[in-house]
Amino acid sequence: MDLLPLRVEHAPEMARVLGDPVLHEFTGGAPLATDALRARYARLEAGSPDPAVVWCNWVLRLRGDGPLVGTVQATVTPGRDTAETAWVIGTAWQGRGLATEAALAVTAWLEELPVGRLIAHIHPGHRASAAVAAACGFTPTRHREDGEVRWERRSAPPPATGS
Repeated sequence: MDLLPLRVEHAPEMARVLGDPVLHEFTGGAPLATDALRARYARLEAGSPDPAVVWCNWVLRLRGDGPLVGTVQATVTPGRDTAETAWVIGTAWQGRGLATEAALAVTAWLEELPVGRLIAHIHPGHRASAAVAAACGFTPTRHREDGEVRWERRSAPPPATGS
């Protein structure tokens, strides 16, 4: 699978990928129409209005000329040494390990920045997303936000440099 930077022109295909109401079972809301998704992607592509926050958003394409199948994102706050991650795979492609593959790729990339604390918010009933988080080394915490469990992963500190 390839991670491609999210662009406005991905909206029509992604509207079909994300159009299944089942995807909103745990997060609430409803699928966005193409025009609404295009507007959302334009905001995301423009970047965070807060200069202390960096939005990183990718669409996921099956290798070659395959279809788009989902998204993965990270909201990085360097001043707090933190990144919040999230992923979604269209229902037609679920159960193939694609969310884990994408989340592992983004987690590895974030550690290279480096980012010390990674966070994912997961609905307590969403076992598939919890399995992705666990596969990426996240562990659940006691913290709840909007009914979701905060999962965290701490990066290893950089090696000490000798003098």
